[in-house]
Amino acid sequence: MSGLNASLGYFLAAIIFAASVRTFLRKWPRFSFILEFASSFMLVACWLEVQTIVEVGEWAGGLGRDVTVTMLFVVLLTHGLVCGGASGNPTLVVLNFLQLEATTLPTVLAIAAQFLGAHLAILVAVYYWSLELTDMHMIKNLMARECSTSLMVSVLQGFFTESVCALSFNLIYLNVQHRSVLIRAPLIAVLLTFLSYTAKGYTSSYINPSLAYGLTFHCSGFTSLEYAVVYWLGPLTGMTMAVLLYMGHIPRIFARNLLYFQKTRFRVPKGDKKKL
Repeated sequence: MSGLNASLGYFLAAIIFAASVRTFLRKWPRFSFILEFASSFMLVACWLEVQTIVEVGEWAGGLGRDVTVTMLFVVLLTHGLVCGGASGNPTLVVLNFLQLEATTLPTVLAIAAQFLGAHLAILVAVYYWSLELTDMHMIKNLMARECSTSLMVSVLQGFFTESVCALSFNLIYLNVQHRSVLIRAPLIAVLLTFLSYTAKGYTSSYINPSLAYGLTFHCSGFTSLEYAVVYWLGPLTGMTMAVLLYMGHIPRIFARNLLYFQKTRFRVPKGDKKKL
């Protein structure tokens, strides 16, 4: 239980940091890209600890699969509620760009901030493990340099898996993106938790380039280019297909609807016939 208490304290610290940044930046909306930095940091930092519990806690700390699934869901739900519109996911930032909801510079700054937040989360997590507050973290500290990759299949299979998962996720996201956060956050948290554990023996279905960068790019087994094909190109491909299927076109590229015939809502009234 002490190991779980240490993890909860770590989660709480990451959540407080993200919430503090969001509160502070309300006065300076032009620096909203920093919200993506905090959002990505919180997501990667917390997921790294959940990953630790999955890899080590189940046999070193007596924490079963039900605990890890619950903790991942709570982390994702809290992330959605605390970070609000800041997704911490580069593919969703690009999605807004393709929908003409964001311009080039804010998109580039947001993506850069997300990867910077993910990298900082790695450094913080490694330092946290080095403190060896529990037996679980002592073992994780010894294993930190020899982590196991999340990509358990070939690059082609991994690319296909991430693309399909990203397609499914983004189609649902597009349908709920303008709903209340109290509705959107639980649905997204359930969906991501389900996809993560469904694809556990394949890619773990991160469908988030900055999250994958923080969780598995530093692990041996594949090159950085192979990881990029699976965890960057795969989600971007699935997201682009989702936009095309949802809207019938990609507004940033095609102005004309390529898939659906849109009928006008209103009938054009016919001119009155002249009376003889």
